[in-house]
Amino acid sequence: MVFKRRDRRSLLQVLWELIWPRGGWTRAFHYVKHRVRRLPDRPERIARGVGAGVFASFTPFYGMHFVIAIVLARLINGNILASLSGTFFGNPLTYVPIGVISLQTGHFILGTHFEEGSEHGLMGKFASAAGDLKNNSIALFTDQTADWHALKLFYDEVFYPYMIGGILPGIVAAVVCYYLSLPLIRTYQQRRRAKIKAKFQAIKKKAEAALPNPRKPG
Repeated sequence: MVFKRRDRRSLLQVLWELIWPRGGWTRAFHYVKHRVRRLPDRPERIARGVGAGVFASFTPFYGMHFVIAIVLARLINGNILASLSGTFFGNPLTYVPIGVISLQTGHFILGTHFEEGSEHGLMGKFASAAGDLKNNSIALFTDQTADWHALKLFYDEVFYPYMIGGILPGIVAAVVCYYLSLPLIRTYQQRRRAKIKAKFQAIKKKAEAALPNPRKPG
């Protein structure tokens, strides 16, 4: 196949590159920044798209951030490609602080409390919820009784507070990224247009210089 990779990656390599891409996150960040600045659209629409992607990163719907970013971008008339790039704000280096901030904000707004402890901590609730999903899926085809207690606990103490608590910091982060990216995108596009115009002017001058001078009437 024409587009098949020559160096076939193992499953472990694929999973590792999701956490730490080739060249590191700094290189990946600069690549995304370069792609966003070169999008052929108005700076305001691109910046709104970036904000939509950043906000999507604060939602607990992991695996659906692209979909949420696209929907938000359409609602606020933002650039869809920029919104997909904006979801880069949520990555393995930022998921933990985003999750902590969203959870704490959510429990504060709801007036609830997250139960800590070795058996009831965050990872324990994730594991228990995953166990419920597995056991209840098996129960659909067997005589086993379905038990939704761990999933309900996960929803009440993790998912719902995360969803509610992510709204406020998500809006703040999206607005900040909008106002930070807007002047950068506008300046970049202005410089790029000026460079293109200068190149055309240089080509035009060379073409005019290459033309033979018309004979002057005697």
